[in-house]
Amino acid sequence: MPLIVLWDIDHTLIENSGVSKEIYAAAFAAAAGRVPIRPARTEGRTDRLILAEMFRDHDMQPPPWEQILVALEAAGAGRETDLAQRGRALPGVREALVAVAEEPGMISSVLTGNIAANARVKLTAFGLDALLDMGCGAYGEHSADRAALVKVARDHIQQVHRLSPDTPVVLIGDTPRDVQAALDSDAHVVAVASGIHSVEELSVAGASTVFSDLRDVCALMDHLRSLADIAD
Repeated sequence: MPLIVLWDIDHTLIENSGVSKEIYAAAFAAAAGRVPIRPARTEGRTDRLILAEMFRDHDMQPPPWEQILVALEAAGAGRETDLAQRGRALPGVREALVAVAEEPGMISSVLTGNIAANARVKLTAFGLDALLDMGCGAYGEHSADRAALVKVARDHIQQVHRLSPDTPVVLIGDTPRDVQAALDSDAHVVAVASGIHSVEELSVAGASTVFSDLRDVCALMDHLRSLADIAD
């Protein structure tokens, strides 16, 4: 049985070291016509939700999403160098992505709250983009609801790769929002305590499989293969 593997980006695959907050601040300033006085609240939220909350935090009505999207794309464009200099790919990530990409039957893509353009900027900065089928991913412009993104990615991948509708999906992420998105969409979840949430917090959120990071690639691959075998 094939397996669809969906990866979160920030704090799961990479550490952006504040570049994301700068992108949101710049996008807000461009769309609102004023500099923000409060930072973006991220932590597993989608870009749609992050910017809407930023406007509400400043007692402003959010403009149409299309206007925000243009501002976000402009704010993220060309930030690869900043990311590469200040951020990093997290431990074990490159090896894990290579292992999944080389595993027969596994389709490896992205499920992220970032809009597609900025997701590509972040992954390109660390040379990770070529290890993922980014064309089939689900991104922040698709929905404000992270669980809805699972369906977006599932449907797209099933169509492009001609997979059965019952092909299992596993979401790999670092926040309780990732865990809840998987639970709400009938997907498996692998939680990684590489962000601000501990192994215990992610377990309490409902993740039955939690790794402290992605360095144990053999353990990760054994678990992913078991999910495909269970579905089969």
